[in-house]
Amino acid sequence: MEKFQTIISTMVPLPVENVDTDQIIPARFLKATTREGFGNNLFADWRYEKDGSPKKDFVLNNPLYQGSVLVAGKNFGSGSSREHAAWAIAGYGFKVVISSFFADIFRNNVLNNGVLPVVVSESFLTGLFEAIDKNPESTVTVNLQKQMVTNNVTGISEFFDINAYKKECLLEGFDDIDYLLNRRDLIEEYEKND
Repeated sequence: MEKFQTIISTMVPLPVENVDTDQIIPARFLKATTREGFGNNLFADWRYEKDGSPKKDFVLNNPLYQGSVLVAGKNFGSGSSREHAAWAIAGYGFKVVISSFFADIFRNNVLNNGVLPVVVSESFLTGLFEAIDKNPESTVTVNLQKQMVTNNVTGISEFFDINAYKKECLLEGFDDIDYLLNRRDLIEEYEKND
């Protein structure tokens, strides 16, 4: 995985509550066992017509909305525990998903795939949606080191919580195995002295 850097980005708004993992990546795409290609099918039923042509009214098909930050409504990632939803989010190119609430399993899955889920207050989330609505080129700054997210239109910032282990993994670009391998000397030393 890449090391997570401070991100300043425009945002893609999805002001829909209770988006579940089947909406993020429909079940018919779960046959694959590798992560490749899932970004193309992110929100497939909302994004494409039955003939495969893009639905003009869906946000991912609107060239006005770009960026590595998805701003989503409350309770994003509910439903099944499929990791494929995290693969689709990461595969599309999102580095951050901002919402006022995430399902626990989804939050862990995206963290394990190098995507930062940022939980903010309802009022902060509303402010982001308002900024995007007024100007699709509005930006947000996400500073993982300081655990701060800033609406660059209003200048309002909020602290967000993250597990210290997952924070370190993102900052170092480690998955769980990389983390252990990077500490091999410490583990071997411990085993010698135990």
